[in-house]
Amino acid sequence: MKKTFDELLSENHLGFTGLLSSHEADDLRSFWDTLVMDNDGVVSDAEIDSLLSTYQQMGVIAPLSAEDIVEANEMRANALEQFLKKERAAKKKDEKKDEESVPIEPTVPKTQDGVTHGSTDPDFFGQLPSDPVQGKPVITYELMISDARTATDEHPILILADPDHSIPHHQMGDFTNPERRTAFEFRVSETEVETRDILFLDKRFVKLLSWLGEGHIAVKLSGHPVDAGYAVYKIRAVDPNGNESLTSTNDGFLQLILRRLQASLPPEDVDDDSEHPEDTDETLILSDMPSMIDFMKTAGDTLPPNIRSWAHRNIAMTKASTISQEEKRHAQRALSIMLHIQWESPLFPSIDPKQARRILDEELYGLETVKQRVIETIIQINRTHTLPSYGLLLVGPAGTGKSQIAYAVARILKLPWTSLDMSTIHDPEALTGTPRVYANAKPGRIMEAFSNAGASNLVFIINELDKSDKGNAGSNPADALLTLLDGLGFTDNYVECTIPTGGVYPIATANDKSRISDPLLTRFAVIDIPDYTPDEKKIIFTDYSMPRVLRRLGMKRDECMVTPDAVDQIIECYRDVPGVRDLEQAAEHLAANALYQIETGGKTSVTFDREAVQQTLGR
Repeated sequence: MKKTFDELLSENHLGFTGLLSSHEADDLRSFWDTLVMDNDGVVSDAEIDSLLSTYQQMGVIAPLSAEDIVEANEMRANALEQFLKKERAAKKKDEKKDEESVPIEPTVPKTQDGVTHGSTDPDFFGQLPSDPVQGKPVITYELMISDARTATDEHPILILADPDHSIPHHQMGDFTNPERRTAFEFRVSETEVETRDILFLDKRFVKLLSWLGEGHIAVKLSGHPVDAGYAVYKIRAVDPNGNESLTSTNDGFLQLILRRLQASLPPEDVDDDSEHPEDTDETLILSDMPSMIDFMKTAGDTLPPNIRSWAHRNIAMTKASTISQEEKRHAQRALSIMLHIQWESPLFPSIDPKQARRILDEELYGLETVKQRVIETIIQINRTHTLPSYGLLLVGPAGTGKSQIAYAVARILKLPWTSLDMSTIHDPEALTGTPRVYANAKPGRIMEAFSNAGASNLVFIINELDKSDKGNAGSNPADALLTLLDGLGFTDNYVECTIPTGGVYPIATANDKSRISDPLLTRFAVIDIPDYTPDEKKIIFTDYSMPRVLRRLGMKRDECMVTPDAVDQIIECYRDVPGVRDLEQAAEHLAANALYQIETGGKTSVTFDREAVQQTLGR
């Protein structure tokens, strides 16, 4: 018999811890269903144990005691009883009301192509005030469930009624007050206004639609006619009076909310050549309280539960009369930092190992041990859809490509990256932040790194990990990284909230691992990177460094050529220098010199021999 994920948890006396949103919990269930389907209903005990162990390490599920189970059942029973009591009381009240009033003929919902529209279930739109005539707001749409990250004709934000296909490609107007009806109004002439019902709406945008309607915010819709009506794939905020400043402010906030809502479910790969590519330049930073309050109203559900509760508490703090202005300022700054971050599920889509290997071979020469470890990581992600429990620690001489490896991994995982230089940190509070009790309190470097990246899922590059062994008062500042590296959450003293770190992949670099403490070493898969041999350096210069520099300068390969004996001279010049960083600088020096001769001397090509290299590099 095929078991559901909830049945699996129940059999093993496990339960969700509450760190996941309902979306993310559904993702776990869907992943389990897919795994069962792919294996024809047979999943080995070893695979089940590995899966459950991984999720327990992430902190999203945990063992339930007998008391927990009894308490949960009692809470469900009490909640059901309270609900039934309210239903019975409401029914009696309605019956008494009906006896005292004249009955109103019910409105028949409109139908189109045999599909009934006009659901009045308030759960679709939240608890809205009742319509003075019908008794309830008229909700004309049906909900669409979509996980598309970019809105297109096939995956629209909403669909308007448009039986005669008369709505143009771009249409300005505004959404009607949702307390009465969910529709869109626009002018067709100076005296005539048309109203079109919303037939279908992506479930993620329900609260945003309510905010736009209640605020009477003018918008411009972009869409195309489809069989069901007018499919809207883009919404821009505008000002009917032509106020560009107001348009820019409102639209910047609207596009931020749209991006957050579209990313709130697991993304699918989107074709880069899509007809309507989404603008991903997220430059707006929420800093004023009205915009942050509006964000919580429209996109608060995209936050993890604990951060959502934390945000509401801090918003309440900014409104309290008993709180000092200094505390309110700190609360507002912390809110701005947290709301700027795109909080995503720690579950990752599958990655093509062949594509990953191609990227590694493009960026790196040799380093087979490193490449194998990265491919192993990819295979693990494809099996569990989660990151490994251990990050990478790359140990080797300066200039051997350790940072280049980290950038390649970020490219493969399609994640943003952020970096932290440990050689400049001598106090743990520089990493963990200062408590808000101090007037000059501020967040730590780790929290700032998350904010700068703007994402909770990222590649965290920790440079010079071995340079942080001497802190103030004899402490090692790097020990503050332990909770981050465990993947179970990190708490900044200034923000005062535990942030999920299941989507963080740490990659550290060091020159001497003997200077790194054992607790830190045990949290990494350590890979030693030896220096390159002279023959390897020749290949790196010829096939990697020089082509990369020419691409960066926009030059053709035949505009700057280096003879084999000149390459030997370059390698000889830097024989005693570890790594290949100096080779890259030499390649850039030669290419710049060739470009100078082409632009000022009328040449079409420059060839460097041994003598020319010695003269140009001065070695």
